[in-house]
Amino acid sequence: MMNRRHFLQSSAAAASVLAAPALVRARNLNSKLQLVAVGCDGKGYSDVAEMASHEQARYVGFCDVDLARTEKVKKLAPEVPIFQDWRVMYAELGDKFDGVTVSTPDHMHAIITLPALQMGKHVHCQKPLTHNVTEARLVRLQTEKSGVITRMGNQIHSHSYYRTAVAGVQSGAIGKVKQVHSWVAVPGHGRSFHISRPTNPVPPPDSVNWEQWVGVAPMRPYGGPDVYHPWGWRDWQAFGNGALGYFGCHVLDPVFSALDINAGPTQFKADHIGMNDEVWPAQNTVDYIFPGTRFTLGDTFPLTWNDGGRLPSTKGSHLPPNEALPPNGSLLIGEAGSVVIPHVGEPRWYFAEGAPRPKIETLPSLNHYHGWIDGCLSGKQPTDGFDYGARLTEAVLLGNIAVRYRLQTLHWDDANLRITNLDEANQYLTRDYRSGWELPALT
Repeated sequence: MMNRRHFLQSSAAAASVLAAPALVRARNLNSKLQLVAVGCDGKGYSDVAEMASHEQARYVGFCDVDLARTEKVKKLAPEVPIFQDWRVMYAELGDKFDGVTVSTPDHMHAIITLPALQMGKHVHCQKPLTHNVTEARLVRLQTEKSGVITRMGNQIHSHSYYRTAVAGVQSGAIGKVKQVHSWVAVPGHGRSFHISRPTNPVPPPDSVNWEQWVGVAPMRPYGGPDVYHPWGWRDWQAFGNGALGYFGCHVLDPVFSALDINAGPTQFKADHIGMNDEVWPAQNTVDYIFPGTRFTLGDTFPLTWNDGGRLPSTKGSHLPPNEALPPNGSLLIGEAGSVVIPHVGEPRWYFAEGAPRPKIETLPSLNHYHGWIDGCLSGKQPTDGFDYGARLTEAVLLGNIAVRYRLQTLHWDDANLRITNLDEANQYLTRDYRSGWELPALT
């Protein structure tokens, strides 16, 4: 197991998977932002298509470990070269690109993002930002050193619904917030319909480089279509982070933004219906305690996460009895009112009977992708950069450590990146990296 101190303090102990050239910045050829993409289908394709719709953006390289999943981007930009190894793409294109969009399974986010940051490239990376807590901290620290423009791919952050909810809470519409509930209907596993590894695996298609797909994780056989690739990987602890990792950075985003949460939880505890060492539980409840902020009541406040169809109680809120909750969303309970923020839905405000209704301004939607490109071109960091995205990701991933120690309260030392009351739990802050796939040290 690699030591956290090795990640956070050593600048020379580990060699990078790519010897990053010492670039100040890539060139904006033709006055456009030159981009490369790692991950070209599914969410990768939608990321590429959105970025490419900006008149000052131009893709100059595409990469996917499955060449069969590059057909859409070939049609979008037939002249752009296709790579199967992002390391080769980085090395060959060198100073010919300015930024990268990373849209891969969770376990590969950090190892693709870090060398790009060290090359002085701007990075847009899908959520959750990383697969483990130490990776998130390392990405945040490297971003600070590199001084580039970053953004996490939770695009609802820029939607009118979330922006309006955040502004309304911060305006004091419901007073100081006392308690938060967040939830999603999706289960922790169920998309792959497997709870253990296939016993009679089949070889991967010729289009897939399985060595590249597994990457940092321990090697295992391909397993068959949709067991891991391209859709089942979120269920598996080695590659994804279940429902909490999948939706946590979406659903908790307006909560973190509205309450200006800029520190990790002080403690957290999970309950679930059972799990094994391969996939995440089908249903989770995670109870966090966070330090108070200027928008909350008291020195600390509770935040409870539910997934797999579990819904919170509305007791103590301003909601009418039997008021239906959306299948995915958050409930913020304040002194003067409450707000339900559906996932991609208009916020619903509730106040005591006869209480004055504050005016809440509706904010317009912004283009999350274009906002990153505009930031890269202007040098102005948009909201939801890696400083914010890494902190949100850390909190989400800490919840998944609690899942491994059912009903045990874990205490967190945020500054020193350590669980203080159960040393064995600290092993899950990082992972064993396969030989040849070690993370680069900070530069």
